[in-house]
Amino acid sequence: MNDSEITSQPVGTLYVVGTPIGNLEDMTFRAVRILQSVDAIAAEDTRHTGKLLQHFQIKTPQISCHQHNILSRLPALLERLHAGQQIALVTDAGMPGISDPGYELVQACVAGGIQVVPIPGPTAAITALSASGLPTDRFCFEGFLPAQGSERKDRLADLQQETRTMILYEAPHRLLATLNDLSDRLGSDRWAVVSRELTKRYETFWRGSLGDAIAHFTTTEPRGEFTLVVAGRVPESIETSEGDIKAALLALLAEGMPRSQASKEVAKTLNLPRRSVYKLALALQDLDTQ
Repeated sequence: MNDSEITSQPVGTLYVVGTPIGNLEDMTFRAVRILQSVDAIAAEDTRHTGKLLQHFQIKTPQISCHQHNILSRLPALLERLHAGQQIALVTDAGMPGISDPGYELVQACVAGGIQVVPIPGPTAAITALSASGLPTDRFCFEGFLPAQGSERKDRLADLQQETRTMILYEAPHRLLATLNDLSDRLGSDRWAVVSRELTKRYETFWRGSLGDAIAHFTTTEPRGEFTLVVAGRVPESIETSEGDIKAALLALLAEGMPRSQASKEVAKTLNLPRRSVYKLALALQDLDTQ
């Protein structure tokens, strides 16, 4: 048994346990074992988690721990952990702390020297991204946008410059407003994937431009929980003359920068292919030797 398993150490362990986002078959064997073995389960909604526990015949007692009471629960939970108890943290679906309660408890455990062990499980953001067809090598998770006011405007302004694939969560009654705001900021032709009810019976993926998404969900009532995956901004190519490129290269070469490094810097600054810039740099070298 390794250090990520339940032990008899004097100080307890907090297990951050991922639970299914819809389909109960996504529950892991390890998650079931941990929930069966801990002293207590800190749950976002004990009624919701109770159904999950009943399905897997888990009889571990629960403690209510949601966004409105988590701060008041911390002292008692930390006391139990310091006394050597093992506690599992779960939310209604997915990984705790990802647009769900849990961050405060994890932070307090880390600060208090209590071991925190993640038990991985499904997450709507990654689930949607993996099937979106949009770039997955670089992405950012935004969760729920602020509901209104300057904070929402500022967040949308930040996203306007984002070049990575963006992932957002949205409730059905706010979906159209968010699509409209994204279209206004990012452009109606920006590609997006709107997924709903992930892993559930009515799981669907809608793909198209933000403008088309607005038209679709104007005539089709949004239902269920939504995860949006939106393409990042494609940097605009800068039309630069050969003379401008050579001037930029000569300026860096005059500072003593190696030819290859100067080519890399100029290509990055002007958003140009490095190979073509390096060819010009070599041409400058040929001129120098004539």
